[in-house]
Amino acid sequence: MSNETSKSLPRTSIGSIKENLDKPVLLRGFVENFRDSKAMAFIVLKDITGKVQVTVEKEKHPELLEELAKVTLDSVITVEGVAVASEYVKLNGVEVLPTALKVDSVADPLPIVREAIPATKKKPGLDRSDIDTRLDYRWVDLRTAKNQLMFKAQTAFVAALREFLLKKDFIEIHTPKLIGAASESGADVFKVEYFDRFAYLAQSPQFYKQMAMAAGFERIFECGPVFRAEKSFTNKHTTEFTGFDLEFSYIDSFHDVMDMEAQLLTYALAAVKEKYGDQIAEAFGLEVVVPTLPFPTVKLSDLYAALEAEFGYKVPESEKGDLTTEAEQLSYEWVKKHYNHEFLFITDYSAEKRAFYHMRDENGIPQGYDLIWRGVEITTGAQREHRYDVLKKQAQEKGLDEDVKFYLEFFKYGCPPHGGFGLGVDRLTMLLCGLHINEAMFLFRSPKRLTP
Repeated sequence: MSNETSKSLPRTSIGSIKENLDKPVLLRGFVENFRDSKAMAFIVLKDITGKVQVTVEKEKHPELLEELAKVTLDSVITVEGVAVASEYVKLNGVEVLPTALKVDSVADPLPIVREAIPATKKKPGLDRSDIDTRLDYRWVDLRTAKNQLMFKAQTAFVAALREFLLKKDFIEIHTPKLIGAASESGADVFKVEYFDRFAYLAQSPQFYKQMAMAAGFERIFECGPVFRAEKSFTNKHTTEFTGFDLEFSYIDSFHDVMDMEAQLLTYALAAVKEKYGDQIAEAFGLEVVVPTLPFPTVKLSDLYAALEAEFGYKVPESEKGDLTTEAEQLSYEWVKKHYNHEFLFITDYSAEKRAFYHMRDENGIPQGYDLIWRGVEITTGAQREHRYDVLKKQAQEKGLDEDVKFYLEFFKYGCPPHGGFGLGVDRLTMLLCGLHINEAMFLFRSPKRLTP
């Protein structure tokens, strides 16, 4: 019998193996486990859809032994055979009896331990490699079912965000990431050589989202890279991440923006829960909670008063116009206690702490908010200032009028009232799965990490 795999047989995903019992199947994937004895060999084969046991009876299939001798953990193989039900197989009660086996790629001994391996009577246990070592070999680290589930859930999350907005007639745009002036504040941007001058990597699509409003697009969103030159080493900061931003026109107040965001996140979390809720609970020990509408809302000063009264937290006088990290974390305890909710809108920040383009009311209070999820800020949103003369004055107050001259031009020729917000896809994933930001990204970037 030949050991050549069939070129005409289509590949079967392992996840659909039970639908193909007693039929010829062609499987391709990574070797997750391999036990080789004198008479038998057992391979746990994994692809992105699942795992299955491949059982080789050596006496019956001597033609497979040459290829079998090449197999190592994480090698990539192709197996052709018949899938059969078996009450003796613990892994889903199915095994594949191969008629052909080919090693496509032999794996060297792995440079990391992806998950801790408990000790047995015959072998000592192995500790999981530290996060920095695992990030050095991220492509190997990502092969686990848990990591792949995280990105499947992220895909469902972003697809639902997009689906919700498309149903509401939003247009998807793609704004430039190379810009001619340092955006927003002039700080925290990466400077790059651009032919005979310097350019900057965009720290937000903010200005171009608003340009789309001035262009009459009315409702837009974008999902793309964002760059922040911040020397931060927290569990939630990174120098490059994926942002999901939107902006829309003809609003009456920033409450319209808050309502849009609350509906958007509720829709998206419901979609994630339906598709992956049980798997996320099993793998990460966290329930995907679909929030109720409306989301709770509190003024910043009222939140500080409540945190002092209930938790003894006293904010320094100099910090009262903004939300401190400690208050951010405590706000989760507070909102759970009073509203049994995971989300909290916080409003009425000081103008000094908010961007110049946030609209202010007659008392000078910015017409915007932060949204906190599970004690972490995920959004700053606002109604924008669309009146050219007011916007120019607010930019001058912060010493930015020359830096943002090109941006101010967008408002000279008519612009509807509008507002919007941005979400960090990686931070949403981090909170969904209860991880550090460096484990929730495909590839993490920080002031100290630029590879792989």
